Amino acid sequence: MDLKKLASALIPDNDLIDPDKYEEIYPERDLQKGAEVTRLAPSPTGFIHLGNLFSALADERTAHTTGGIFYLRIEDTDDKRKVEGAVESVIRSLNYFGIKFDEGAEIQSKLNNYGPYYQRQRAKIYRAFVKRLIEQGYAYPCFCTAEELDKVREEQNAEKLVTGYYGKYAKCRNLSEEEIYKNLQAGKPFVIRLKSQGDVSNKITFRDAIKGDITVTENDQDVVILKSDGIPTYHFAHAIDDHFMRTTLVIRGEEWLSSLPIHLELFKVLGFKTPRYAHTSSLMKIDGETKRKLSKRKDPELSLDYYRSAGYYPEAVVRYLMTILNSNFEEWELKNPQADWHDFKFRIDKMSRSGTLFDLDKLSDISRTEISKLSAEDCYAFLKGWVDEFGSQTDKLHFEDAAYIIKVLNLIMGTGGKKRRKDIERAEQGVRLMDYFFDDTFNPQYAFRFDDKTVNTVLTQFAAVYDPADDNSAWFAKVKAIAPQVGFAAEMSEYKQNPEAYKGSVSDVAEILRIAVTGSANSPDLCTIMGILGKERSLKRLNAALR
Repeated sequence: MDLKKLASALIPDNDLIDPDKYEEIYPERDLQKGAEVTRLAPSPTGFIHLGNLFSALADERTAHTTGGIFYLRIEDTDDKRKVEGAVESVIRSLNYFGIKFDEGAEIQSKLNNYGPYYQRQRAKIYRAFVKRLIEQGYAYPCFCTAEELDKVREEQNAEKLVTGYYGKYAKCRNLSEEEIYKNLQAGKPFVIRLKSQGDVSNKITFRDAIKGDITVTENDQDVVILKSDGIPTYHFAHAIDDHFMRTTLVIRGEEWLSSLPIHLELFKVLGFKTPRYAHTSSLMKIDGETKRKLSKRKDPELSLDYYRSAGYYPEAVVRYLMTILNSNFEEWELKNPQADWHDFKFRIDKMSRSGTLFDLDKLSDISRTEISKLSAEDCYAFLKGWVDEFGSQTDKLHFEDAAYIIKVLNLIMGTGGKKRRKDIERAEQGVRLMDYFFDDTFNPQYAFRFDDKTVNTVLTQFAAVYDPADDNSAWFAKVKAIAPQVGFAAEMSEYKQNPEAYKGSVSDVAEILRIAVTGSANSPDLCTIMGILGKERSLKRLNAALR
Protein backbone atom coordinates (compact mmCIF):
# COMPACT_ATOMS: atom_id res chain seq x y z
CA MET A 1 0.00 0.00 0.00
CA ASP A 2 1.27 3.46 -0.90
CA LEU A 3 1.10 5.08 2.53
CA LYS A 4 2.18 8.52 1.33
CA LYS A 5 -0.64 8.54 -1.20
CA LEU A 6 -3.07 7.35 1.48
CA ALA A 7 -1.92 10.06 3.90
CA SER A 8 -2.51 12.73 1.25
CA ALA A 9 -5.97 11.33 0.53
CA LEU A 10 -6.92 11.29 4.20
CA ILE A 11 -5.20 14.58 5.12
CA PRO A 12 -5.38 16.63 1.90
CA ASP A 13 -4.16 19.89 3.46
CA ASN A 14 -1.50 21.40 1.21
CA ASP A 15 -0.38 24.06 3.71
CA LEU A 16 0.87 21.80 6.49
CA ILE A 17 4.35 22.48 7.82
CA ASP A 18 6.92 19.70 7.87
CA PRO A 19 6.54 18.26 11.39
CA ASP A 20 10.27 18.54 12.01
CA LYS A 21 10.05 22.33 11.61
CA TYR A 22 8.04 22.56 14.83
CA GLU A 23 11.18 21.68 16.78
CA GLU A 24 12.60 25.01 15.56
CA ILE A 25 9.36 26.94 16.02
CA TYR A 26 9.04 25.73 19.62
CA PRO A 27 12.64 25.28 20.83
CA GLU A 28 13.71 24.02 24.23
CA ARG A 29 13.11 26.66 26.89
CA ASP A 30 16.09 28.57 28.19
CA LEU A 31 15.75 27.70 31.86
CA GLN A 32 18.13 26.81 34.65
CA LYS A 33 18.92 23.17 35.33
CA GLY A 34 16.17 21.49 37.34
CA ALA A 35 13.53 24.08 36.43
CA GLU A 36 10.14 22.49 35.89
CA VAL A 37 7.58 23.52 33.25
CA THR A 38 4.08 22.66 34.43
CA ARG A 39 0.62 23.39 33.14
CA LEU A 40 -3.02 23.53 34.04
CA ALA A 41 -5.06 22.27 31.10
CA PRO A 42 -8.80 22.38 31.86
CA SER A 43 -11.66 21.97 29.44
CA PRO A 44 -13.72 25.18 29.02
CA THR A 45 -16.82 23.72 30.67
CA GLY A 46 -17.45 26.54 33.15
CA PHE A 47 -17.03 24.31 36.20
CA ILE A 48 -13.79 24.73 38.12
CA HIS A 49 -13.49 22.66 41.24
CA LEU A 50 -11.34 22.07 44.27
CA GLY A 51 -9.37 19.39 42.43
CA ASN A 52 -8.37 21.99 39.82
CA LEU A 53 -7.11 24.31 42.55
CA PHE A 54 -5.36 21.41 44.29
CA SER A 55 -3.50 20.50 41.07
CA ALA A 56 -2.92 24.13 40.09
CA LEU A 57 -1.28 24.83 43.45
CA ALA A 58 0.99 21.80 43.05
CA ASP A 59 1.80 22.92 39.49
CA GLU A 60 2.45 26.53 40.47
CA ARG A 61 4.59 25.67 43.50
CA THR A 62 6.62 23.07 41.58
CA ALA A 63 7.32 25.52 38.76
CA HIS A 64 8.08 28.55 40.89
CA THR A 65 10.18 26.84 43.55
CA THR A 66 12.43 25.45 40.80
CA GLY A 67 12.68 28.63 38.72
CA GLY A 68 10.40 27.22 36.04
CA ILE A 69 7.23 28.15 34.16
CA PHE A 70 3.55 27.55 34.93
CA TYR A 71 1.20 28.02 31.98
CA LEU A 72 -2.50 27.71 31.10
CA ARG A 73 -3.62 25.61 28.15
CA ILE A 74 -7.25 25.15 27.20
CA GLU A 75 -8.21 21.69 25.99
CA ASP A 76 -11.23 22.55 23.87
CA THR A 77 -11.20 19.60 21.46
CA ASP A 78 -14.79 18.80 22.50
CA ASP A 79 -16.60 21.89 21.23
CA LYS A 80 -19.98 20.65 22.50
CA ARG A 81 -18.89 21.11 26.12
CA LYS A 82 -17.60 24.64 25.68
CA VAL A 83 -19.19 27.30 27.90
CA GLU A 84 -18.84 30.99 27.06
CA GLY A 85 -16.62 32.84 29.51
CA ALA A 86 -15.28 29.62 31.04
CA VAL A 87 -11.61 30.49 30.45
CA GLU A 88 -11.97 33.88 32.11
CA SER A 89 -13.76 32.12 34.98
CA VAL A 90 -10.78 29.78 35.46
CA ILE A 91 -8.33 32.68 35.55
CA ARG A 92 -10.56 34.77 37.83
CA SER A 93 -11.14 31.89 40.25
CA LEU A 94 -7.46 31.01 40.52
CA ASN A 95 -6.49 34.69 40.83
CA TYR A 96 -8.81 34.90 43.84
CA PHE A 97 -6.68 32.23 45.52
CA GLY A 98 -3.43 33.88 44.48
CA ILE A 99 -2.52 31.37 41.75
CA LYS A 100 -0.83 33.21 38.88
CA PHE A 101 0.14 31.91 35.44
CA ASP A 102 3.36 32.92 33.71
CA GLU A 103 1.93 32.46 30.23
CA GLY A 104 -0.96 30.89 28.37
CA ALA A 105 -4.52 31.38 27.19
CA GLU A 106 -5.81 34.91 27.86
CA ILE A 107 -2.63 35.71 29.83
CA GLN A 108 -0.85 38.88 28.78
CA SER A 109 2.80 37.83 28.93
CA LYS A 110 5.99 38.35 27.00
CA LEU A 111 6.61 34.63 27.55
CA ASN A 112 3.74 33.63 25.23
CA ASN A 113 6.02 32.02 22.65
CA TYR A 114 4.58 28.51 22.73
CA GLY A 115 0.98 29.17 21.67
CA PRO A 116 -1.66 29.12 20.51
CA TYR A 117 -2.79 27.88 23.90
CA TYR A 118 -6.22 26.75 22.69
CA GLN A 119 -6.10 23.28 21.15
CA ARG A 120 -8.65 24.00 18.42
CA GLN A 121 -6.32 26.73 17.17
CA ARG A 122 -3.50 24.18 16.85
CA ALA A 123 -5.33 21.89 14.42
CA LYS A 124 -2.69 22.16 11.65
CA ILE A 125 0.05 21.04 14.01
CA TYR A 126 -1.91 17.92 14.96
CA ARG A 127 -2.88 17.15 11.37
CA ALA A 128 0.75 17.35 10.25
CA PHE A 129 1.71 14.68 12.79
CA VAL A 130 -1.32 12.51 12.06
CA LYS A 131 -0.35 12.62 8.38
CA ARG A 132 3.19 11.51 9.28
CA LEU A 133 1.90 8.63 11.41
CA ILE A 134 -0.23 7.43 8.49
CA GLU A 135 2.84 7.57 6.24
CA GLN A 136 4.79 5.54 8.80
CA GLY A 137 2.06 2.93 9.14
CA TYR A 138 1.22 3.90 12.73
CA ALA A 139 -2.28 5.21 11.95
CA TYR A 140 -5.18 4.27 9.68
CA PRO A 141 -8.72 5.35 8.76
CA CYS A 142 -11.71 3.79 10.50
CA PHE A 143 -15.13 3.92 8.86
CA CYS A 144 -17.10 2.14 11.60
CA THR A 145 -20.43 3.72 12.46
CA ALA A 146 -21.63 4.42 15.99
CA GLU A 147 -24.07 1.52 15.64
CA GLU A 148 -21.29 -0.87 14.65
CA LEU A 149 -19.16 0.22 17.59
CA ASP A 150 -22.11 -0.24 19.96
CA LYS A 151 -22.59 -3.76 18.62
CA VAL A 152 -18.91 -4.56 19.26
CA ARG A 153 -19.18 -3.21 22.79
CA GLU A 154 -22.28 -5.32 23.49
CA GLU A 155 -20.49 -8.41 22.20
CA GLN A 156 -17.46 -7.71 24.42
CA ASN A 157 -19.64 -7.11 27.47
CA ALA A 158 -21.52 -10.36 26.82
CA GLU A 159 -18.21 -12.23 26.71
CA LYS A 160 -16.93 -10.27 29.76
CA LEU A 161 -14.00 -8.91 27.78
CA VAL A 162 -12.25 -5.55 27.97
CA THR A 163 -14.23 -3.15 25.82
CA GLY A 164 -12.54 -1.19 23.08
CA TYR A 165 -11.19 -1.25 19.54
CA TYR A 166 -8.43 -3.85 19.46
CA GLY A 167 -7.45 -7.23 18.03
CA LYS A 168 -10.21 -8.95 16.07
CA TYR A 169 -12.59 -6.15 17.07
CA ALA A 170 -10.54 -3.58 15.17
CA LYS A 171 -12.60 -4.10 12.00
CA CYS A 172 -10.89 -1.41 9.90
CA ARG A 173 -7.31 -2.09 10.97
CA ASN A 174 -6.54 -4.36 8.03
CA LEU A 175 -8.71 -2.89 5.30
CA SER A 176 -7.19 -3.30 1.86
CA GLU A 177 -6.18 -0.31 -0.22
CA GLU A 178 -9.13 -0.97 -2.48
CA GLU A 179 -11.60 -1.04 0.43
CA ILE A 180 -10.26 2.21 1.87
CA TYR A 181 -10.51 4.14 -1.39
CA LYS A 182 -13.93 2.65 -2.10
CA ASN A 183 -15.15 4.00 1.26
CA LEU A 184 -13.59 7.39 0.57
CA GLN A 185 -15.19 7.62 -2.86
CA ALA A 186 -18.53 6.75 -1.28
CA GLY A 187 -18.09 9.72 1.06
CA LYS A 188 -18.16 7.65 4.22
CA PRO A 189 -17.12 9.65 7.29
CA PHE A 190 -14.03 8.37 9.03
CA VAL A 191 -11.76 8.89 12.02
CA ILE A 192 -8.04 8.23 12.22
CA ARG A 193 -6.95 5.59 14.72
CA LEU A 194 -3.58 4.76 16.19
CA LYS A 195 -2.37 1.38 14.93
CA SER A 196 -1.19 0.18 18.30
CA GLN A 197 2.08 -1.74 18.47
CA GLY A 198 1.44 -2.88 22.04
CA ASP A 199 0.74 -6.26 23.57
CA VAL A 200 -1.18 -6.53 26.85
CA SER A 201 0.89 -9.55 27.82
CA ASN A 202 3.88 -7.21 28.16
CA LYS A 203 4.37 -5.15 31.32
CA ILE A 204 5.88 -1.67 31.62
CA THR A 205 7.29 -0.29 34.86
CA PHE A 206 6.80 3.45 34.99
CA ARG A 207 8.25 5.86 37.57
CA ASP A 208 5.53 8.18 38.84
CA ALA A 209 6.81 11.35 40.54
CA ILE A 210 4.33 10.87 43.40
CA LYS A 211 3.40 7.21 43.57
CA GLY A 212 6.80 5.75 42.71
CA ASP A 213 7.12 2.69 40.46
CA ILE A 214 3.89 1.70 38.74
CA THR A 215 3.54 -1.38 36.56
CA VAL A 216 1.05 -1.23 33.68
CA THR A 217 0.40 -3.36 30.63
CA GLU A 218 1.26 -2.13 27.16
CA ASN A 219 -1.53 -0.48 25.22
CA ASP A 220 -3.25 -2.56 22.55
CA GLN A 221 -6.19 -0.21 21.91
CA ASP A 222 -6.41 1.43 18.50
CA VAL A 223 -7.65 4.69 19.99
CA VAL A 224 -9.01 7.52 17.88
CA ILE A 225 -6.40 10.24 17.44
CA LEU A 226 -8.25 12.44 14.91
CA LYS A 227 -12.03 12.81 14.92
CA SER A 228 -14.20 13.07 11.83
CA ASP A 229 -14.31 16.88 12.16
CA GLY A 230 -10.52 17.03 11.78
CA ILE A 231 -9.96 17.87 15.47
CA PRO A 232 -7.78 15.54 17.54
CA THR A 233 -8.80 13.68 20.66
CA TYR A 234 -7.41 14.70 24.02
CA HIS A 235 -5.00 11.77 24.07
CA PHE A 236 -3.24 12.80 20.87
CA ALA A 237 -3.39 16.57 21.35
CA HIS A 238 -1.93 16.50 24.85
CA ALA A 239 1.10 14.52 23.67
CA ILE A 240 1.83 17.03 20.88
CA ASP A 241 1.24 20.03 23.14
CA ASP A 242 3.20 18.82 26.13
CA HIS A 243 6.17 18.16 23.84
CA PHE A 244 6.12 21.47 21.97
CA MET A 245 5.21 23.57 24.99
CA ARG A 246 8.19 21.83 26.59
CA THR A 247 6.27 20.54 29.60
CA THR A 248 8.61 18.66 31.92
CA LEU A 249 6.11 17.50 34.55
CA VAL A 250 2.41 16.66 34.14
CA ILE A 251 0.52 16.71 37.44
CA ARG A 252 -2.93 15.19 37.09
CA GLY A 253 -5.50 13.13 38.99
CA GLU A 254 -5.04 9.41 39.50
CA GLU A 255 -8.12 8.74 37.36
CA TRP A 256 -5.76 9.24 34.40
CA LEU A 257 -3.63 6.23 35.36
CA SER A 258 -5.82 3.99 33.19
CA SER A 259 -4.87 6.12 30.16
CA LEU A 260 -1.15 5.98 30.93
CA PRO A 261 -0.38 3.05 28.55
CA ILE A 262 -2.01 4.96 25.67
CA HIS A 263 -0.05 8.10 26.43
CA LEU A 264 3.25 6.25 26.75
CA GLU A 265 2.72 4.63 23.35
CA LEU A 266 1.77 7.93 21.72
CA PHE A 267 5.00 9.58 22.88
CA LYS A 268 6.91 6.55 21.60
CA VAL A 269 5.41 6.50 18.09
CA LEU A 270 5.74 10.29 17.82
CA GLY A 271 9.40 10.04 18.71
CA PHE A 272 9.06 12.44 21.65
CA LYS A 273 10.64 12.25 25.08
CA THR A 274 7.93 11.42 27.60
CA PRO A 275 7.45 14.09 30.29
CA ARG A 276 7.44 13.02 33.91
CA TYR A 277 3.97 12.24 35.23
CA ALA A 278 2.73 12.78 38.78
CA HIS A 279 -0.68 11.33 39.61
CA THR A 280 -2.34 12.98 42.59
CA SER A 281 -4.56 11.10 45.02
CA SER A 282 -8.29 11.73 45.00
CA LEU A 283 -9.73 14.21 47.49
CA MET A 284 -11.80 12.27 50.01
CA LYS A 285 -14.26 13.09 52.77
CA ILE A 286 -15.71 11.26 55.76
CA ASP A 287 -19.36 10.42 55.10
CA GLY A 288 -20.83 8.75 58.15
CA GLU A 289 -18.54 5.84 58.91
CA THR A 290 -17.04 5.59 55.44
CA LYS A 291 -14.53 7.56 53.41
CA ARG A 292 -15.41 8.45 49.82
CA LYS A 293 -14.33 10.70 46.98
CA LEU A 294 -15.69 14.25 46.88
CA SER A 295 -18.59 14.24 44.47
CA LYS A 296 -19.72 17.00 42.12
CA ARG A 297 -23.32 15.86 42.65
CA LYS A 298 -23.27 15.35 46.43
CA ASP A 299 -20.75 17.86 47.77
CA PRO A 300 -21.14 21.61 47.20
CA GLU A 301 -17.67 22.12 48.70
CA LEU A 302 -16.13 20.57 45.57
CA SER A 303 -16.91 23.73 43.59
CA LEU A 304 -14.56 26.69 43.99
CA ASP A 305 -17.60 28.95 43.81
CA TYR A 306 -18.60 27.52 47.18
CA TYR A 307 -15.53 29.02 48.87
CA ARG A 308 -15.94 32.37 47.18
CA SER A 309 -19.67 32.68 47.86
CA ALA A 310 -19.23 31.57 51.49
CA GLY A 311 -16.31 33.97 51.83
CA TYR A 312 -13.49 31.76 53.02
CA TYR A 313 -10.32 33.78 53.28
CA PRO A 314 -8.44 32.81 50.09
CA GLU A 315 -5.03 32.46 51.72
CA ALA A 316 -6.59 30.17 54.32
CA VAL A 317 -7.84 27.84 51.58
CA VAL A 318 -4.38 27.81 50.01
CA ARG A 319 -2.64 27.23 53.33
CA TYR A 320 -5.00 24.37 54.12
CA LEU A 321 -4.40 22.77 50.72
CA MET A 322 -0.66 23.10 51.36
CA THR A 323 -1.09 21.00 54.53
CA ILE A 324 -2.56 18.15 52.48
CA LEU A 325 -0.25 18.66 49.50
CA ASN A 326 2.96 18.36 51.54
CA SER A 327 2.99 16.43 54.80
CA ASN A 328 5.72 18.63 56.31
CA PHE A 329 4.01 21.99 55.67
CA GLU A 330 2.34 22.20 59.11
CA GLU A 331 5.61 21.46 60.85
CA TRP A 332 7.29 24.21 58.80
CA GLU A 333 4.48 26.65 59.69
CA LEU A 334 4.94 25.99 63.41
CA LYS A 335 8.65 26.74 63.12
CA ASN A 336 8.06 29.80 60.92
CA PRO A 337 4.80 31.38 62.19
CA GLN A 338 5.48 34.78 60.60
CA ALA A 339 6.85 33.48 57.28
CA ASP A 340 5.18 33.88 53.91
CA TRP A 341 3.88 30.47 52.83
CA HIS A 342 5.58 30.98 49.45
CA ASP A 343 8.91 30.51 51.27
CA PHE A 344 8.08 26.88 51.97
CA LYS A 345 10.12 24.50 49.79
CA PHE A 346 7.39 22.49 48.10
CA ARG A 347 8.31 19.00 46.94
CA ILE A 348 6.25 16.83 44.63
CA ASP A 349 7.56 13.64 46.25
CA LYS A 350 6.06 14.73 49.58
CA MET A 351 2.52 14.43 48.20
CA SER A 352 0.26 11.66 49.47
CA ARG A 353 0.25 8.39 47.53
CA SER A 354 -3.21 7.38 48.77
CA GLY A 355 -6.56 9.11 49.20
CA THR A 356 -6.25 12.62 50.62
CA LEU A 357 -8.81 13.51 53.30
CA PHE A 358 -10.39 16.95 52.90
CA ASP A 359 -11.56 18.34 56.25
CA LEU A 360 -13.84 21.38 56.02
CA ASP A 361 -13.71 21.90 59.80
CA LYS A 362 -9.94 22.19 59.72
CA LEU A 363 -10.18 24.65 56.83
CA SER A 364 -12.61 26.74 58.89
CA ASP A 365 -10.14 26.79 61.81
CA ILE A 366 -7.35 27.97 59.53
CA SER A 367 -9.63 30.60 58.00
CA ARG A 368 -10.44 31.98 61.48
CA THR A 369 -6.75 32.13 62.33
CA GLU A 370 -5.77 33.87 59.10
CA ILE A 371 -8.58 36.45 59.33
CA SER A 372 -7.64 37.17 62.95
CA LYS A 373 -4.17 38.24 61.77
CA LEU A 374 -5.59 41.03 59.60
CA SER A 375 -5.82 44.66 60.59
CA ALA A 376 -9.36 45.97 60.88
CA GLU A 377 -8.79 47.95 57.66
CA ASP A 378 -7.64 44.87 55.74
CA CYS A 379 -10.50 42.84 57.14
CA TYR A 380 -12.93 45.54 56.02
CA ALA A 381 -11.47 45.36 52.50
CA PHE A 382 -11.86 41.56 52.47
CA LEU A 383 -15.44 41.66 53.75
CA LYS A 384 -16.39 44.49 51.40
CA GLY A 385 -15.09 42.48 48.45
CA TRP A 386 -17.49 39.71 49.42
CA VAL A 387 -20.35 42.14 50.05
CA ASP A 388 -19.86 43.79 46.65
CA GLU A 389 -20.19 40.43 44.90
CA PHE A 390 -22.50 38.38 47.11
CA GLY A 391 -24.03 40.65 49.76
CA SER A 392 -27.58 41.99 49.91
CA GLN A 393 -28.44 45.57 49.08
CA THR A 394 -28.70 46.20 52.82
CA ASP A 395 -25.18 44.83 53.33
CA LYS A 396 -23.89 47.13 50.61
CA LEU A 397 -25.48 50.15 52.28
CA HIS A 398 -23.95 49.20 55.63
CA PHE A 399 -20.48 48.90 54.12
CA GLU A 400 -20.64 52.39 52.65
CA ASP A 401 -19.76 53.63 56.15
CA ALA A 402 -16.21 52.29 56.26
CA ALA A 403 -15.28 54.17 59.46
CA TYR A 404 -18.20 52.64 61.37
CA ILE A 405 -17.49 49.09 60.13
CA ILE A 406 -13.80 49.43 60.99
CA LYS A 407 -14.75 50.55 64.50
CA VAL A 408 -16.94 47.45 64.84
CA LEU A 409 -14.19 45.20 63.48
CA ASN A 410 -11.63 46.59 65.92
CA LEU A 411 -13.94 45.39 68.67
CA ILE A 412 -14.90 42.03 67.14
CA MET A 413 -11.30 41.18 66.26
CA GLY A 414 -9.81 42.44 69.50
CA THR A 415 -7.18 44.46 67.65
CA GLY A 416 -6.38 46.55 70.71
CA GLY A 417 -5.68 43.62 73.01
CA LYS A 418 -2.78 41.24 73.40
CA LYS A 419 -4.76 38.28 72.09
CA ARG A 420 -6.81 38.51 68.93
CA ARG A 421 -10.34 37.12 68.84
CA LYS A 422 -11.11 34.47 66.22
CA ASP A 423 -14.83 35.06 65.83
CA ILE A 424 -14.81 35.58 62.06
CA GLU A 425 -14.55 32.32 60.13
CA ARG A 426 -15.49 33.57 56.66
CA ALA A 427 -16.92 36.69 55.05
CA GLU A 428 -20.57 35.65 54.95
CA GLN A 429 -20.57 34.68 58.63
CA GLY A 430 -18.52 37.76 59.55
CA VAL A 431 -20.97 40.12 57.91
CA ARG A 432 -23.88 38.41 59.69
CA LEU A 433 -21.93 38.67 62.95
CA MET A 434 -22.23 42.47 62.67
CA ASP A 435 -25.97 42.56 61.94
CA TYR A 436 -26.85 43.70 65.47
CA PHE A 437 -24.85 46.89 64.99
CA PHE A 438 -27.50 48.08 62.51
CA ASP A 439 -31.11 48.75 63.38
CA ASP A 440 -32.47 47.35 60.11
CA THR A 441 -30.79 43.96 60.65
CA PHE A 442 -31.09 43.81 64.45
CA ASN A 443 -33.52 40.97 65.06
CA PRO A 444 -33.24 40.00 68.74
CA GLN A 445 -34.55 36.75 70.17
CA TYR A 446 -34.85 37.69 73.85
CA ALA A 447 -33.95 34.50 75.71
CA PHE A 448 -33.77 35.87 79.26
CA ARG A 449 -33.16 33.30 82.00
CA PHE A 450 -34.89 35.34 84.71
CA ASP A 451 -38.43 36.51 85.44
CA ASP A 452 -39.86 39.61 83.78
CA LYS A 453 -39.81 41.70 86.96
CA THR A 454 -36.08 41.08 87.46
CA VAL A 455 -35.32 41.78 83.82
CA ASN A 456 -37.35 44.99 83.79
CA THR A 457 -35.72 46.26 86.98
CA VAL A 458 -32.20 45.68 85.62
CA LEU A 459 -33.01 47.35 82.30
CA THR A 460 -34.74 50.41 83.72
CA GLN A 461 -32.21 51.01 86.51
CA PHE A 462 -29.24 50.72 84.18
CA ALA A 463 -30.90 52.96 81.58
CA ALA A 464 -31.31 55.62 84.28
CA VAL A 465 -27.59 55.73 85.07
CA TYR A 466 -25.99 54.89 81.72
CA ASP A 467 -23.44 57.44 80.55
CA PRO A 468 -21.53 56.82 77.27
CA ALA A 469 -18.61 58.78 78.72
CA ASP A 470 -18.00 56.02 81.29
CA ASP A 471 -14.95 53.85 80.77
CA ASN A 472 -15.20 50.09 81.35
CA SER A 473 -14.55 50.39 85.08
CA ALA A 474 -17.22 53.01 85.65
CA TRP A 475 -19.65 51.14 83.39
CA PHE A 476 -19.17 47.87 85.28
CA ALA A 477 -19.39 49.63 88.66
CA LYS A 478 -22.93 50.69 87.75
CA VAL A 479 -23.80 47.09 86.83
CA LYS A 480 -22.45 45.92 90.18
CA ALA A 481 -24.48 48.57 91.99
CA ILE A 482 -27.70 47.23 90.47
CA ALA A 483 -26.95 43.56 91.31
CA PRO A 484 -27.89 43.54 95.06
CA GLN A 485 -31.11 45.48 94.33
CA VAL A 486 -32.43 42.54 92.31
CA GLY A 487 -31.05 39.71 94.45
CA PHE A 488 -27.73 39.09 92.68
CA ALA A 489 -24.26 38.97 94.20
CA ALA A 490 -22.20 42.05 93.33
CA GLU A 491 -18.99 40.04 93.56
CA MET A 492 -18.30 36.67 92.00
CA SER A 493 -16.48 35.57 95.15
CA GLU A 494 -19.64 36.19 97.20
CA TYR A 495 -21.73 34.12 94.84
CA LYS A 496 -19.26 31.22 94.84
CA GLN A 497 -19.15 31.15 98.65
CA ASN A 498 -22.93 31.08 99.06
CA PRO A 499 -24.76 30.51 95.73
CA GLU A 500 -28.05 29.57 97.43
CA ALA A 501 -28.34 33.10 98.83
CA TYR A 502 -28.58 34.76 95.43
CA LYS A 503 -30.50 34.56 92.16
CA GLY A 504 -27.16 34.72 90.42
CA SER A 505 -24.04 36.84 90.13
CA VAL A 506 -23.15 40.19 88.63
CA SER A 507 -22.27 38.39 85.37
CA ASP A 508 -25.95 37.40 85.09
CA VAL A 509 -26.96 41.06 85.42
CA ALA A 510 -24.55 41.89 82.60
CA GLU A 511 -26.06 39.05 80.55
CA ILE A 512 -29.52 40.62 80.81
CA LEU A 513 -28.12 43.88 79.46
CA ARG A 514 -26.18 42.04 76.76
CA ILE A 515 -29.25 40.19 75.49
CA ALA A 516 -31.23 43.45 75.40
CA VAL A 517 -28.56 45.33 73.45
CA THR A 518 -27.21 42.62 71.12
CA GLY A 519 -29.92 39.94 71.11
CA SER A 520 -27.41 37.35 72.30
CA ALA A 521 -25.94 36.13 75.58
CA ASN A 522 -22.48 36.13 73.98
CA SER A 523 -20.73 39.11 72.47
CA PRO A 524 -17.53 41.15 72.71
CA ASP A 525 -17.22 43.87 75.37
CA LEU A 526 -20.70 45.30 75.97
CA CYS A 527 -19.50 48.70 77.18
CA THR A 528 -17.69 49.21 73.87
CA ILE A 529 -20.68 47.94 71.88
CA MET A 530 -22.95 50.49 73.54
CA GLY A 531 -20.36 53.18 72.89
CA ILE A 532 -20.36 52.31 69.16
CA LEU A 533 -24.16 52.26 69.03
CA GLY A 534 -24.41 55.57 70.90
CA LYS A 535 -26.58 56.53 73.84
CA GLU A 536 -29.84 57.03 71.95
CA ARG A 537 -29.79 53.65 70.20
CA SER A 538 -28.55 51.83 73.30
CA LEU A 539 -31.33 53.22 75.50
CA LYS A 540 -33.88 52.49 72.79
CA ARG A 541 -32.81 48.83 72.84
CA LEU A 542 -32.96 48.62 76.63
CA ASN A 543 -36.49 50.01 76.51
CA ALA A 544 -37.57 47.69 73.66
CA ALA A 545 -36.53 44.64 75.69
CA LEU A 546 -38.85 45.44 78.63
CA ARG A 547 -41.29 42.60 79.25
